[in-house]
Amino acid sequence: MKNIHNCAIIIAGASGDLAKRKLIPALDALYKQGKICNNIAVIGTGRSNFTNEQFRSSFAISDDFASHLHYYKNTAGIKQFIEALGQFSKIVIFLSLPPSAYAVAAKEFADERFEQQVSIVIEKPFGYDYASAKLLNSQLAEYYDESQILRIDHYLAKEAVQNIMVFRYGNTVFNPVWNSHYVESIQINAIEQLTIIERAGYFDKSGIIRDMVQNHLLQLLALLTMEAPVTLNPHDVKMQKICLLNSIKIEEIHRYQYDTYRGENGVDSESTTETFAEIRLSINNMRWAGIPVYIRTGKAVHRKGTEIGVRFKAPPKVLFNENGDIPANQIIFKIQPAEGIVLDIATKTPGADEQISPTYMNFCYNQNFTGNNPEAYQKLLFDALRGDHTLFVSAEETETAWKLFEGKLDRGDVVHYTTGKLPQSKFDIRWIDFDYYANFCA
Repeated sequence: MKNIHNCAIIIAGASGDLAKRKLIPALDALYKQGKICNNIAVIGTGRSNFTNEQFRSSFAISDDFASHLHYYKNTAGIKQFIEALGQFSKIVIFLSLPPSAYAVAAKEFADERFEQQVSIVIEKPFGYDYASAKLLNSQLAEYYDESQILRIDHYLAKEAVQNIMVFRYGNTVFNPVWNSHYVESIQINAIEQLTIIERAGYFDKSGIIRDMVQNHLLQLLALLTMEAPVTLNPHDVKMQKICLLNSIKIEEIHRYQYDTYRGENGVDSESTTETFAEIRLSINNMRWAGIPVYIRTGKAVHRKGTEIGVRFKAPPKVLFNENGDIPANQIIFKIQPAEGIVLDIATKTPGADEQISPTYMNFCYNQNFTGNNPEAYQKLLFDALRGDHTLFVSAEETETAWKLFEGKLDRGDVVHYTTGKLPQSKFDIRWIDFDYYANFCA
């Protein structure tokens, strides 16, 4: 893996929370690891008045890396400012801005006449619905080629998510059973204890489906169920994800809201925004036809965790399972906070005749690899600097995912649930007991 040389990184909105919590610390970590080298410049820009020293002192970073940080107010004249710092072969512009400012900021940087070496990195949410996402893509295309646009979905940079493809395609044992002949259902669980905290300005206009399902969770599902790409070239991977997304149909949505939500600072007192949702969908292709997929996600419940469960069909009622007592095999992908994979299997109880017990085989990152897993933004920023689009989302992916929800967003009643508890499901299914797996790999 080559180190990055001779690059400039512009962070628009550099005085914001994302830059402070994620972006600058991630770049500092890459610098300490030697992945980005001395001829790097990081330029923060925004409406605030900062000297270079004031800007540098606002981050908890190493002094050596801090010397590479600069601040420039607004965008007019920023190209000349950067040219005075040195000649850079590549410039990455990270739009750490409110979504409503993306198109305007992209035009402002284009007006500065940066050349083709520029890449634009855009945070989620990318659009509010299908129409707005399509409009934003067309606005960006006025100034930049698709190869220059990097749309972030930080879930894709999580080590446990990247491992899904390795699990599927690097282990021959699982491929023959990865289809509707053997799988009973797929279940995705993404929950957290925290309420919206101080994010009402964004969240009350969006809701959990826009915030989590349209982007993060559909991407997880695509990696789990898509056909194998011909190569690991970003184009080949994206084409398989798009094919999978095009085969999805949203069958049923139920929306919920935690009981104290309307009392949160900045929330409309009559808000019908969902803070929790459960969704049933189908994948209408030869591999997965007839297999239900369930997604549930939300805030203000009893714990934090993101897990994917693949439940296989129960073994036939013969031999050791004449009474149907042996539970179905399950594979649990633990995405966060304790990354790992758990496989449920049936084994003979020692010392007992024909008595079967459920047991587990598990892989845990913290037990199998030394050192800390890199934070997602380290991977994303490093890939942006070296022009690797694999973990970024294309315009077509984004629009396809939004199109699935046309006519389905903000529809139906919102049922209240008690803060700190999981809502009672309206689906007549056996949800995997994801709570049981919470302490695996912890």
